[in-house]
Amino acid sequence: MLTAERIAAPMTCHGEGPFWDARGNRLLCVDLLAGAIVAINADGDVSRYEVPSPVASVIRRRASGGFVVATERGIVVADDQLSVFDQIAEVTRNPGVRTNDGGCDRSGGFVIGTMGYDERPGAGAVYRLTPDHQVVEMLAPVSISNGVQWSTDGTRAYYIDSPTRRVDVFDVDPVTGYWSGRRPHLHVDAEGVPDGMAVDEEDGLWVALWGGGAVNHYDAAGRLVETVLVPGVTQVSSCAFGGHDRRILYVTTSRVGLPDDREPDAGAVFAVTTGTRGAVEPEFAG
Repeated sequence: MLTAERIAAPMTCHGEGPFWDARGNRLLCVDLLAGAIVAINADGDVSRYEVPSPVASVIRRRASGGFVVATERGIVVADDQLSVFDQIAEVTRNPGVRTNDGGCDRSGGFVIGTMGYDERPGAGAVYRLTPDHQVVEMLAPVSISNGVQWSTDGTRAYYIDSPTRRVDVFDVDPVTGYWSGRRPHLHVDAEGVPDGMAVDEEDGLWVALWGGGAVNHYDAAGRLVETVLVPGVTQVSSCAFGGHDRRILYVTTSRVGLPDDREPDAGAVFAVTTGTRGAVEPEFAG
């Protein structure tokens, strides 16, 4: 069993969406409801970039420079300094719905899920932004759209709709990036519910347990291998591999809904060195 350690003082209320920015040698994550992107560099220095909207995900653009960012109901591109934001697509117009988790597939498309602010069943969907900025609905209805990852060869997508307590797997069309053939990959039999996740270069999945204070590591066949404890925090939201050799697992946490006098480390980022390497995270091709 591994234990993650806090790497900086709490810097978010609802930490989510970790992404290792290899070009900048830093971890990026979001303070989702506050509308901010937070960066932690190799020296542990923290920078905060305000976004004019709640923000769910931030990922590098492959060739154009800068970043693609999922805002409350749309998608914007940002410059390298995370100071200029230009909307390129609308995901939803429903004021009761927001984006919640996303990632890029091996074809360079950006996949983002949604959920209702009131967490009502079936309020959300999953969308794909193509490199030429077209938004295509991939999956609906879903309830609380969370972790999304791809196998290292790009032929399978792994997806979490948290209330199902499952990670499902889909076949991925190599040209369009569309999903088909949904089936259960693994069931989470642990305290808490599955939230965000990371994938390693052996196609193992590392699943954050919201309410469970841990990250579970499953092998490529969906068998539980080990558990990473996140001490003093229950609301573990997501995780991502990073560092120069991609062996550090970074873990985001949240203090949404917690009284001020409980879990003082909630909202901090934690990290642990693992025995495996994370897969290289794809970047947005648009």
